[in-house]
Amino acid sequence: MKLLVTGGAGFIGSNFVHYWHEAHPNDDLVVLDVLTYAGCRESLADLGDAIRFVRADIGNTGHVVEVLDRYAIDVVVNFAAESHNSLAIIDPERFFRTNVSGTVGLLEAARTYGGLTRFHHVSTCEVYGDLDLDANEAFTESSPYRPRTPYNASKAAADHAVRAYALTYGLPISITNCANNYGPYQFPEKLIPLFTALVLQDQPLPLYVSKDNRREWIHVLDHARAIDLVLSKGSPGQTYHVGTGDEFSIEEIADRILAELQKPDTLKTTVPDRPSHDRRYLLDSSKIRAELGFAPQVQFDQGIRETIQWYRSHESWWRPLLGRAPVQESAAWHLGS
Repeated sequence: MKLLVTGGAGFIGSNFVHYWHEAHPNDDLVVLDVLTYAGCRESLADLGDAIRFVRADIGNTGHVVEVLDRYAIDVVVNFAAESHNSLAIIDPERFFRTNVSGTVGLLEAARTYGGLTRFHHVSTCEVYGDLDLDANEAFTESSPYRPRTPYNASKAAADHAVRAYALTYGLPISITNCANNYGPYQFPEKLIPLFTALVLQDQPLPLYVSKDNRREWIHVLDHARAIDLVLSKGSPGQTYHVGTGDEFSIEEIADRILAELQKPDTLKTTVPDRPSHDRRYLLDSSKIRAELGFAPQVQFDQGIRETIQWYRSHESWWRPLLGRAPVQESAAWHLGS
């Protein structure tokens, strides 16, 4: 099989490329990425000639069609997106341009090319809005979309566009909505890599006032395994939720990082909330478990320790990236989800 992985130099995309190369060594992998500030060619450096890399914008339909033709692509997996909630509040147009217009450009390229067996679109739990902290409920694949932030709204609009292309043009699509990912190669603007980097430098951890807000967490390689199952066993036109049921508050994550690195609680500080800060996300993943046999393999206790230690031992990877981030609010710009 020949895969085009868009956004493949980003956090989830690069981990997916590593996973796919190991799990399917005979498949051809083409990575397409425009290399915005969070796109890191360094994350793919160890793969060398095992992949082909194309620097391009998914919104450039003509260029993408050329790539699809040149490499006779069978499957597109679309990770390309702007994903930082705080930046979306400051520069919402950037998010709608990439996440909506860019996705439509990519869909147009797929429709023009006409040779795909699957167009898989990677979405987020955040399209559904949020849940009460004490609610005994989770989002299902049939939950209504109620996005509350520009990032949420841009991803929701992209999902609708993907489904519209399936219904209108017969494009063989699938969608996964995933919980918060963690693992190696995550740009140090998100909670776990940022807090780990700050603790390693003995700098304060900026906890929002709503530090009890909770997220569901999944290791990025379990996410990759889920997409593999959707591509191999899932039916075109279907949406699947990918989660673990592992919920932790923002402060609980901070406490785990401090404990793992043996640093004092006095590093924790409090900063004002960002606007429309969602309280809680939780996905009902029973469909993908029952229909495709998905089961997470990385237990959170193990995964978070390994992730913290990865950043501890890969300072040469993340330290040069600190100056790239477009939002600098005394490090209070964390929590991209």
